[in-house]
Amino acid sequence: MLRYSLMRFGIFAGCFFALWGLVYVGALPRDLGDSNLLWVLVLAIVVSAPLSFVLLRKVREEASAEVVAKVDRAKDRLASNRSQEDML
Repeated sequence: MLRYSLMRFGIFAGCFFALWGLVYVGALPRDLGDSNLLWVLVLAIVVSAPLSFVLLRKVREEASAEVVAKVDRAKDRLASNRSQEDML
């Protein structure tokens, strides 16, 4: 799960710096006043979300399988603990 989160953050950072570079060279408008950084952040989130969804599909499925396996093991342990009798 950590690997997936780091890869997702990397895609966001790449989008942010690419968009910031486009603003810097003038390809995107700079006339947003003091909130220019905020708009670049929002645009980076909007651009990176579908990219992450498509590019990280396999990693996301692997992370999901790991979580499901851990939950199943925890349920099995809980069920085995419930089935044991109390010894006095």
